[in-house]
Amino acid sequence: MVLFPAGRAYVARRLELAGGRVQRRVQDWARRGSGQAAALGSESALAVRSGSNFLREHWWTALAALVIMLLPALIAWMSSSRTMVGGFDAPVREANQQVASLLEGEQLVPPPALPPMLFTTPEVEVVRPGLVSASRDWALLEKAYAQKLLQAFRIMKEQHGYDMALLEGYRSPERQNALAAQGSNVTNAAAFQSWHQYGLAADCAFLRDGKLVISERDPWAMRGYQLFGEVAESLGLTWGGRWKMMDFGHTELRVDGVRRK
Repeated sequence: MVLFPAGRAYVARRLELAGGRVQRRVQDWARRGSGQAAALGSESALAVRSGSNFLREHWWTALAALVIMLLPALIAWMSSSRTMVGGFDAPVREANQQVASLLEGEQLVPPPALPPMLFTTPEVEVVRPGLVSASRDWALLEKAYAQKLLQAFRIMKEQHGYDMALLEGYRSPERQNALAAQGSNVTNAAAFQSWHQYGLAADCAFLRDGKLVISERDPWAMRGYQLFGEVAESLGLTWGGRWKMMDFGHTELRVDGVRRK
């Protein structure tokens, strides 16, 4: 280029022409882009105005369409199971062990048999003569009733601090008739008229300091009978403390079609 000035001028001229062409093309593209953008903006504005006018005139239709579109997803969400990522489980409150065990169907075990001498004391003989010969065999009680009675015993001990004792459960027809012969102050029911003959009734009292407490004249025992009645009724049992001839220690489970009329 230094040795040939004419060649240098030629190259410069060609570059100038090429640059001009590039510049014109850029300007042309810019004009086209501006025109397209303006047209697009006009169309968008027109579409927005049209959509707004439609919604104002047909808003009930639009709302119904929105509900129809969202309803399947909402139903699917509500019917799906809620799973929680491990490590973020909500804290579980400590369950009532007594209620939980009963709900799980725990089979309660009868307490050990009490010594026969407890049923021969003068205090017991005054209230319940001949009690020593009564049956206290839990196995002779109907299973569902025995479990409810054992539940009542547990609640009385754990919630109220009373130790319960079974005085008499199943009662033979012969013993029932013998008791009825002693008068209405003992019982009004003859054989097979009492739930005792079906293993669905029992008479209970309390243990205090290793002795049986039966008499309602004892304020502590009377308070226990009231609590025992509330517990028994909460378990679905009938309590004798509500009868005209009150029998505070008596409960029974009445089952249709069992007892003779």
